[in-house]
Amino acid sequence: MAKNRIIKIGTRDSELALWQAHTVEKQLNDLGYKTEIVAVKSQGDIILDKPLYELGITGIFTKTLDIAMIAGQVDIAVHSMKDVPTALPQGIVQAAVLERANTVDILVHKGNLDFLETNGTIATGSLRRQAQWLNKYPKHTVVDLRGNVNTRMQKLQDNDWNGAVFAAAGLERINLKPNTFINLDWMIPAPAQGAMLVVAMAEDTFALEALSELNHIETEICTYIERQFLRTLEGGCTAPIGALATYNEKTDQIDFKGVLFAIDGQQKFEINRSFDISEWKKLGFNCAKEILDNGGAELMKEIKEKLKK
Repeated sequence: MAKNRIIKIGTRDSELALWQAHTVEKQLNDLGYKTEIVAVKSQGDIILDKPLYELGITGIFTKTLDIAMIAGQVDIAVHSMKDVPTALPQGIVQAAVLERANTVDILVHKGNLDFLETNGTIATGSLRRQAQWLNKYPKHTVVDLRGNVNTRMQKLQDNDWNGAVFAAAGLERINLKPNTFINLDWMIPAPAQGAMLVVAMAEDTFALEALSELNHIETEICTYIERQFLRTLEGGCTAPIGALATYNEKTDQIDFKGVLFAIDGQQKFEINRSFDISEWKKLGFNCAKEILDNGGAELMKEIKEKLKK
């Protein structure tokens, strides 16, 4: 197939989103494909005065690009995979998952960690991070923090908060990671954290063929498991859910950790298992079912009620 068609790459216009789009562009260019980047502002970037869960979170960062794709303004779209709803719009398909970067959450602080022993104020726009922080530090206060990575870093400097939680991968990609940080290795990341997803239209065989060359199978399998766990637990609403699947080469097994928390961090359901790689297709579903059957279903009901108010 001739490679003379230009593939239009849709992206949000934040520095991190553009970095991700340029990464995909370079990989496609290296394979001989012609590309053009089209930047679009999303509602998630425009409405910064409300917590994400109040905006009907699912797809707030991806909807604008979905519409641009369906309208034919762009051919493919590049996303942080953790921002993408588990159910894609009709006609749009997962075309490539790039090799995963760092999955860890970090606390960016102001050089003094004494507050960890006493009372502190931490900023995050994520229910998952909020719940896990309050589970570990019940005396602390968590405040909402919105905006792209650069905006959030600036807000941390401008306010008297003790620190804010970020995904390490995002800060590392655009060289924003300061020296004043600690790895939160006890915090279970968002499903698919650190991975980049490229979507395309289901009937666009040219783009699908091009993107298939960028797909990283190990990352695809691990993120599939995590997203299946998320989808089975939440059924379309947002909730404090963390999941991490890693492939263990020595044992040919998948190690999986999954958590569901109450919003205030007071309740916690956790699963920690290793499975043979051959079981990967049902692994996320089975782990989520176990949590739901052991009390998680009641907690999910409570969470949905709380978020409606």
